[in-house]
Amino acid sequence: MHHTPTTLSEWLAHCEQIHPQTIAMGLERVQEVARRMQLRFDCPVITVAGTNGKGSTCAMLEAVALQSGFKPGVYTSPHLVHFEERCRMHGEIAKAEEFLPHFAAVEAARLQGEVVLLTYFEFTTLAILRMLSLAKLDVAILEVGLGGRLDATNIVDTDCAIITSVDIDHTALLGNDRETIGREKAGIMRAGRPVIVSDPVPPQSVIDHAEAIGADLWRFGRDFNYDGDKQQWGWAGRGRRYAGLSYPALRGANQLVNAAGVLAAFEAIRQLLPVTAQAVRTGLAMVELPGRFQIIPGQPTLVLDVAHNPHSVAALTANLDAMGYFPTTHAVFGAMADKDLAPMLLKLAPLIDRWYFTDLPTPRAETAVSLQQKWNAVQMVASGRQQVSTSLHASPEAALNAAVAAAEPADRIVVFGSFFTVGGVLQHGVPRLEGKHLQA
Repeated sequence: MHHTPTTLSEWLAHCEQIHPQTIAMGLERVQEVARRMQLRFDCPVITVAGTNGKGSTCAMLEAVALQSGFKPGVYTSPHLVHFEERCRMHGEIAKAEEFLPHFAAVEAARLQGEVVLLTYFEFTTLAILRMLSLAKLDVAILEVGLGGRLDATNIVDTDCAIITSVDIDHTALLGNDRETIGREKAGIMRAGRPVIVSDPVPPQSVIDHAEAIGADLWRFGRDFNYDGDKQQWGWAGRGRRYAGLSYPALRGANQLVNAAGVLAAFEAIRQLLPVTAQAVRTGLAMVELPGRFQIIPGQPTLVLDVAHNPHSVAALTANLDAMGYFPTTHAVFGAMADKDLAPMLLKLAPLIDRWYFTDLPTPRAETAVSLQQKWNAVQMVASGRQQVSTSLHASPEAALNAAVAAAEPADRIVVFGSFFTVGGVLQHGVPRLEGKHLQA
């Protein structure tokens, strides 16, 4: 008999060994184990899919639910620093030991009768879904890992689906055009249930699928929309309006699109989960999410952003541009090898004066050397500027240290790319930078 894991880290190591692939599409295995565990939710479920904006949307849903006095549970992935971040209950990150009985239950169900091979993602998703389903929640908020139709979260029938944005990412698994990817995301919809599409220009495949299955489609610009000036913004939906809202605490232009979708979702399931106008105001004003255009004041200024595809990098570029003037901008960048890196580098090129490319602690990552080669190729296109300096580093922390050593107090340092990149600099808490002239 093999050793049964007794800690969360042992369980996670065990999950990595079971299935030969890191990502295996198809829901049959997960559904079978869920059936054996008799997994079911007794509270409303909101499922959030999309290329970008999922994490922010989940955080806003959670904040408004909390302010309304409800007990929300959130499942989100990946994590920045600790695995436990993937599950929040009542606004708190779950403790390592709270996961243990649920990992054990998944393992028991998996081995009962014919053994089922689960990937790391499938196994951990089932454990967290079980944990949430037994936590006596008022609402469960599930972030889709990848795509939608075949994602492990889709074994749960949602009461309200949200599709935040549809863009090109994970092409090897989801297809390489928006229509194909939209079809995957649309798989989280359910007949007769609301689906909120906050993408202002959704692929036709999303609209078609909603109509084909008879989902209650809420389209941005038709069923709800927002307007705003410099001070405040307003939202209007079917039969309800909010005026004079303060901007969401999450920074960046795209957050209003996400917030508008959140308000539409609460409106669509008002019968199941009535939230107050005050909770909407307070919740959006207080929401926090590390690594989403997170500006850390100090000298130099530090910006953390998990932008890792062309769409989110375009938003990051616009947000950086809106920050005003900095003498020099240093960029710490690490990313996965399967990303469309050239357009990302090209988009940010005009704003970056020095690059610090980093290796990441996962076999899926692009090496720092290779990132530098891609940059050199892009730089030929983006020339017309003086030669930009680049350097190579073994870890995000080492890259940040090099940037801090080179930076003047009035500069800014942007750390972006994979969750591993941002997580790498948050390993020992949020770094507070003190300019050279301030150090004794």
